[in-house]
Amino acid sequence: MNRTELIRQIKAKRSFLCVGLDTDITKIPAHLHAYEDPVFEFNRQIIEATADLCVAYKPNVAFYEGAGAAGWKSLQKTWEALPKDCLSIADAKRGDIGNTSKMYARAFFDQRHSGLGFDAVTVAPYMGSDSVRPFLEFDGKWVILLALTSNAGGLDFQTIKDGEGTMLFERVIQTANTWGNADNLMYVVGATRGEAFATVRKHAPHHFLLVPGVGAQGGSLSEVCEYGMNADCGLLVNATRSIIYAADGRDFAERARQEALALQREMERELLMRGII
Repeated sequence: MNRTELIRQIKAKRSFLCVGLDTDITKIPAHLHAYEDPVFEFNRQIIEATADLCVAYKPNVAFYEGAGAAGWKSLQKTWEALPKDCLSIADAKRGDIGNTSKMYARAFFDQRHSGLGFDAVTVAPYMGSDSVRPFLEFDGKWVILLALTSNAGGLDFQTIKDGEGTMLFERVIQTANTWGNADNLMYVVGATRGEAFATVRKHAPHHFLLVPGVGAQGGSLSEVCEYGMNADCGLLVNATRSIIYAADGRDFAERARQEALALQREMERELLMRGII
């Protein structure tokens, strides 16, 4: 999915919601354990219940890798079930020396070799350009680079200032902008960072931002939009636990839809208020 198509979907669905599929087998409804692949069945029903309300899905790869070969199979089946009008994001946070990153990129982007063909993958920038460029070499794919994350430990390093008063996450964005562009590079910025979105936008005015932290983590959607939205929207706001674990009974998918619908309606108001739709 290219940038033009993503923007078209945001306007058509009046939403910039990304649903996280961080599916923990110990938290899914008990009745699903009767299925051959409970994780996939859970994901399938969540996807069917929310597909018209969101523009992206983001499975966190760790929740699948932790189950070994069976978990990888669940991930593959989940990717195959994702609607083609939604951006598919592998939340893998990879990043290593060049030849290793090339293999990671192949794992998530090259369906012929791995069985997976995600549109985007999250990447850690700490090892620099040669750890990121192999992902950018895949035409039509997106790199979503960690910039300013929502976890408490993110502040251990990301906001350290250099001698010029520039914070590390700013340097990450400034430098990464020379590797890719707004058509193949996004940044992760946590919803709990509030006014820092204005600083991010100074360096990346046109890039899409993947924003975790709304919902269970307490981030404010209105604050994210106030400081982070651009003329094309430029945001993919992720919600995971507040949607997929909204209920633990047989009505879990219906309840997930209700939570997703509430967020979509709030997003619609933000888009209308700013004249994007």
